[in-house]
Amino acid sequence: MNKLNVLPQNPEVEESQGRFPSWLHRKLPLGGQIFKTNTLIDKYKLNTVCEEAKCPNRFECYTKKTATFLALGKECTRNCGFCDIDFSKTPKAPEADEPIRIALSVKELGLKHAVITMVARDDLPDQGASHIARIIQAIRQENKETTIEALTSDFSGDFNALHTVLEARPEIFNHNIETVRSLSTRVRHKAEYDRTLSVLHFAKESKLSIFVKSGIMLGLGETEEEVKQTIQDLKDAGCDIITIGQYLQASRKKLRVKEFIHPDLFKAYEDYGNSLGVKYMYSGPFVRSSYNANLFAEGLLINSH
Repeated sequence: MNKLNVLPQNPEVEESQGRFPSWLHRKLPLGGQIFKTNTLIDKYKLNTVCEEAKCPNRFECYTKKTATFLALGKECTRNCGFCDIDFSKTPKAPEADEPIRIALSVKELGLKHAVITMVARDDLPDQGASHIARIIQAIRQENKETTIEALTSDFSGDFNALHTVLEARPEIFNHNIETVRSLSTRVRHKAEYDRTLSVLHFAKESKLSIFVKSGIMLGLGETEEEVKQTIQDLKDAGCDIITIGQYLQASRKKLRVKEFIHPDLFKAYEDYGNSLGVKYMYSGPFVRSSYNANLFAEGLLINSH
C-alpha cells in the first residue's frame, strides 16, 4: 500500500491554498519508469526510505530510476518526532541475504551512485555497522563503477562501529544532524547534537571517505541565527556537503510544522554556507538528504580527482 502523502498539484497558484503555500505545489511526474522501479524493489523484497518515511520526492526519484535503500529492516529502535518509520524495541534480525539483494537491484537499475541508509539498531551489538559494511562490499563486487553513499545512524557514539562502516570506504559518509541544538532533544529520540558533530568529525579525520555530508530540516521552530550556527558547526566538524530542506509532517503522530520556509530564505542559507567555504550547499523546500544525490555526487567525485 502506498504510504506517500502526495502534495497538492497546483503549480500555477501563487497564493497559499489549503495546507501548503504555493511553492510546495508541483506536478507529479508521469511515466512507466515509476512502475518499473517499484516492481524491481518488490522483486528483491527491499525497503526504501522513500516509502517508509513518506518522502514527497518518491515519484520523481522512481522516474529517474533511483531510490534510497533502507537497510536492517523497516522497524527502528528510535522514535524520532519527525520520522514516520515504524518504532520497535525488538525489531527483526537482519536478513543475511539483504546485501546481495541490494547489490543486484543497484546493478539492474544501472545506478552510477547508490545511497544506503539504515534504521537505528540499538539492539544489535555493533548497532548494525557490520551489516552496512557488507552491503557496501556487495555493491562494489557487483557494480565496479558505482559510487556509494552511506547514510548512517550515530551508532550511539560507538566509534568502533563507525570505523567498521568507514573501512568499507563509501565515497560519501552521511549522518544527519536534522535540526538546531535547541530542538535536538525533542526532535531526535536518543540522539545528541554534539554526538552527531563528533561522528562527522571522526569520519572526516579518518580520511576513509572522500566526502562527509549532513542535513538539516527547517520549519520546526528554529531561528535564522540557529540555522546559521548549525551550518557553522557542521562546517567546523568537517562537512563537505550540507543539505537543507523543509520539514513536512508525515502523519498526525509526528511533530507539527511550525513554519513553511520561503525559497528565498533557503537560498540565503545556501549563500551563507558557501560564504563559509562549504564545498557543496544544496538548499530548497524539496531537498532531502539523498535527493538528487547522484547528480552532485558525480560532479564532486570527478572534481576530487
